Amino acid sequence: MLLDRYRALFRVPAIRATMVASIPGRLPIGIAGFAILLLVQNKSGSFVTAGLASALYVAGLASVAPMVGRIIDRAGPLPVLRVCALVYPVMLAALVGLVMLRAHALAIALCAYVAGAALPPVTICMRTLYPRVLTDAALLQTAYSVDSVLVESVFVIGPALVALFLAAGIPEGAVLLAALTAGAGTLWFARTPAIRDWEIRPRGTGNRWGVFAEPGLVVLFVATMGYSVAFGLFEIGVTAYATQRGMPAIAGIALALASLGSALGAFAYGSRHWKSPLRKQFLLALGLMATGSLLVAPVNNVYLFMLVNFVAGAPMASVIATQSLLLSRLAPPGKLAECFTWGGTCLLGGISGGLALGGALAETMAPAWILVSAAGAIGTAMLIAMAIPQSDKLDTTDTHYIG
Repeated sequence: MLLDRYRALFRVPAIRATMVASIPGRLPIGIAGFAILLLVQNKSGSFVTAGLASALYVAGLASVAPMVGRIIDRAGPLPVLRVCALVYPVMLAALVGLVMLRAHALAIALCAYVAGAALPPVTICMRTLYPRVLTDAALLQTAYSVDSVLVESVFVIGPALVALFLAAGIPEGAVLLAALTAGAGTLWFARTPAIRDWEIRPRGTGNRWGVFAEPGLVVLFVATMGYSVAFGLFEIGVTAYATQRGMPAIAGIALALASLGSALGAFAYGSRHWKSPLRKQFLLALGLMATGSLLVAPVNNVYLFMLVNFVAGAPMASVIATQSLLLSRLAPPGKLAECFTWGGTCLLGGISGGLALGGALAETMAPAWILVSAAGAIGTAMLIAMAIPQSDKLDTTDTHYIG
């Protein structure tokens, strides 16, 4: 049955309670970056300034994520979650104040960077938790698919909320909403039994290269950075398309539809067992994602554009789900959180670069070519991912993979 694996997954108490509690704390993932982009662009009139602020917000998290992962592996998630639940809302409120006061672009960008660095690592905690409580390979695939669905659902709700605030003439309200949900949601998440009683596990033998001693992980990290550039380019391309037509709120709807398609795609992926090796699944998902971006590029009709965004989004979350599975198999013992944060650094660093590059391209280039550039970035990631060495631990039926 289609839902059998999902029912089995949610019968695990640690998964059910913690996953529900993670939802409000993840809402800023779908709200904040896009809200900052539109708020700064709305108040400054410059895509360069807006792209820089949004890019530095993402870069902030990317730059500190490995340190956060190391702390989680060594001391558990509670210290980090409690600090971030306080600092993140304060910095977003400060960012809104600077924008409203029309402060210098550098001050706004630096504030965005600190806010990004303080984003509560709820998703990293969840992705590290799954292999700790699930020993069945099939359920782990389903768990990462559900996780991707949740993140994509946030990307459906988030841009839609941003669009509502923008249509109401209060773009700063979306940024403040992200601050509120992050603070309250993270504190709730930190009180769940699985997080509160987190067991510290022994780490593997020391190596001066750390997690980079595993060649497959290095290739996966580089490929992740390649395809994540496309996420940033795609967001800017869609936003530039809507702005060019005098309907900036349409960008939020189009991105929400892409995320809805992505969530449905991940749901389908997690509902059944796939016999092909994980590496092949990853490559196929990347190929479909590149095709989707190329499908969006030539569309001129606004309504058709939004519909094609829904189709183009279908493989996006499956790319992240297969990447998470690959990472969980390749991670050294006791270093799973650190590996996921390095994966997050590459993902967010690529998105940051894509946002900054897209902002610059939007000043001189048609939105269609920005979307074509996104497909090119994904194609590059595919070529890199082909170098991931095939091994028994990347077999989808192997259950001995817990990092």
